[in-house]
Amino acid sequence: MDTIIIGNGPAGISAALYTCRANLKTLIIGRDGGSLEKAEKIENYYGFAEPISGTELLDIGISQAKRLGAEIINDEVVGVGYDGQYIIKTNHGEYKAPSMILTTGAIRTIPRIKGLKELEGRGVSYCAECDAFFYRGKDVAVLGHGNYALHEAQVLLPVAKSVTLLTDGKEPKTSVPESIKVNTAKINKINGNNIIDSIEFENAAEQKINGLFVAIGVAGSADLARKLGVTLNGRNIAVNERMATNLPGLYAAGDCTGGMLQIAKAVHEGAIAGREVIKYIKNLKK
Repeated sequence: MDTIIIGNGPAGISAALYTCRANLKTLIIGRDGGSLEKAEKIENYYGFAEPISGTELLDIGISQAKRLGAEIINDEVVGVGYDGQYIIKTNHGEYKAPSMILTTGAIRTIPRIKGLKELEGRGVSYCAECDAFFYRGKDVAVLGHGNYALHEAQVLLPVAKSVTLLTDGKEPKTSVPESIKVNTAKINKINGNNIIDSIEFENAAEQKINGLFVAIGVAGSADLARKLGVTLNGRNIAVNERMATNLPGLYAAGDCTGGMLQIAKAVHEGAIAGREVIKYIKNLKK
């Protein structure tokens, strides 16, 4: 594989149209259509005489990319790494490529739990792979109830004294091994003065803790970028005019880079990222 694109929305598909036409082996990994999938009518995008739904536009783009030779996998990305090539871990497999484009949209919503925002960087983390080292032999928890949360918990398991999955009132969406504790109680607030101390639940119970890792929903572009050490601009991925991040062969496009959250911008940035990947791979093969 020459490049892997995470996200099958306008930015990712736009990038693939260029890489495929340049005969690069292109893999697109996408889970759903994101916010575009929820759009009932789109009237402000070029080329359509009548309004089109977000789902229709997504289907057209995916069919176009497939026709040009892109391989498209419907799966959830739960982790990324780098060993000279980018390593993408999903629920059902692992893939490698020398280049990657992140296009999974804007950062997911952070839960409104009292104390969470105040204790970010003071025991509250958003990246197990980044910060697990600091919690050796300590009691930690992961906030979430899906595959992404389970993946973060498994990263922490060999390092921490104990790992608890906090689902905040929801049932786990996946099977959890016995080595990971599960607490389904609704969270009231997170306690701590300058550093996290405990989790307080609505049933009046309290759990002492040294670290909390937030992994709600699925991993967004910023979550994946953070694991690789990519520079962020607030909650957006920092890119230059070529859509390049601070890591070689890693690009980002669309809503995850901030700015105007519109299809036209996503398609534009995806096209730039796709063209830059073509140049990057050609230079590698010289």
